[in-house]
Amino acid sequence: MFDRQKKGERAVLVLPHSRGEGDTVRRAEEFTELVKSAGAEVLGSIAARVEDPNPRYYIGSGKADEVAEMVQALEADVVLVDHTLSPVQERNLEKHLKTRVVDRAGLILDIFAQRARSHEGKLEVELAQLKHVATRLVRGWTHLDAQRGGAIGNRGPGETQLETDRRLLAERVKMLSKRLEKVQVQRTQQRRARLRNTVPRVALVGYTNAGKSTLFNALTSGEVFAADLLFATLDPTVRKLDDLSCGPAVLADTVGFIRDLPHDLVAAFRATLAEARDADLLLHVSDAADEEREYLHKVVDGVLEEIDAGEVPQLRVMNKIDLAGTEPRIGRDDEGRPVSVWLSAATGQGLDLLRQALGELLGGERVQSELRLPLTAGRLHARLKAAGAIASEDVDEDGWRLRIDAPRSVIAPLSGGSPAEAELLRGVLGEPHEA
Repeated sequence: MFDRQKKGERAVLVLPHSRGEGDTVRRAEEFTELVKSAGAEVLGSIAARVEDPNPRYYIGSGKADEVAEMVQALEADVVLVDHTLSPVQERNLEKHLKTRVVDRAGLILDIFAQRARSHEGKLEVELAQLKHVATRLVRGWTHLDAQRGGAIGNRGPGETQLETDRRLLAERVKMLSKRLEKVQVQRTQQRRARLRNTVPRVALVGYTNAGKSTLFNALTSGEVFAADLLFATLDPTVRKLDDLSCGPAVLADTVGFIRDLPHDLVAAFRATLAEARDADLLLHVSDAADEEREYLHKVVDGVLEEIDAGEVPQLRVMNKIDLAGTEPRIGRDDEGRPVSVWLSAATGQGLDLLRQALGELLGGERVQSELRLPLTAGRLHARLKAAGAIASEDVDEDGWRLRIDAPRSVIAPLSGGSPAEAELLRGVLGEPHEA
């Protein structure tokens, strides 16, 4: 509905900061990377200390004059501000600078609009864009006072163009919301099918550009787009994960997180983030070579709390050890459980250690036993097969002779069927039979 303007690729950056805000250099570098990810050319930047935000421009009026001089001297098409601006501040800055102004939220939305590939992702991005634009409809328009009245049969004040735009936008938001609900119902049904199959679910989370998609491709031989760009992956991708000691699992790649992620965007990407919320285990991927990784861990954990995924168990994956100069290893807690794995998804170093750690965390105690099923137990046989619990089988006129090899956590939920099926599985699980 809203096309990106072709003009606006030559940018001047405004970098507000305040006392005690942390590493302002790192923040400026990250915003510059965001701008480059959006496809813009950075002509120059201006730092602006803001302790008490100016209600008119957010930055001070003197700093606004300085930005205007740079825009004119460099012939910039757009000014990008590394902070969320109110609609009034954005409009006032545009009038003062005589050029287009986009704040941090608008920039991230623009990147998402470029990167979304799936039908669902495009719907989510457009919905977030419309909600963002809804409060900014008055900016840049020259025909807002045009009236439809004046002709015979249309006397009276009529409807202003602004009112028309708001009504059309509200109708579009309503329509997109309904379409998204249908898509999300389908994805929920897919997740429920995986739940019924009792296959463990693992989701990759982490700060954007930590190497999640590269790790996903290395583990699953997938073809997810991976590049040295912020927000290279937006759409959720799910693949089967084999070669684990606990049996097969399902691995999901999710959108990367970033500080000050717009709340409308978090709300819009419910389907992508639901993969993290519904997972049995989160692989929290970090850049081992990043000196600020502990702070970025807190940023990611904050978003996970926001989407009700804060209680899901995590395994820290310290990626890019080839850049950090560190050897691959597994970190364990006092009880010997894996809590971190150091590896390089790009070179393959440590991937075997990650599979080992996943097998330990997802598997628990392993059940290896013989099981004789009558032909009347076809439903139980199907569930065991779907769960990947059958290592080998033979069939004869009396039924199936199975060799079971699977984690107890996979077998145990299957005993909740009929009493006869539960009795058959008690021997496999080593539980006493009912009298």
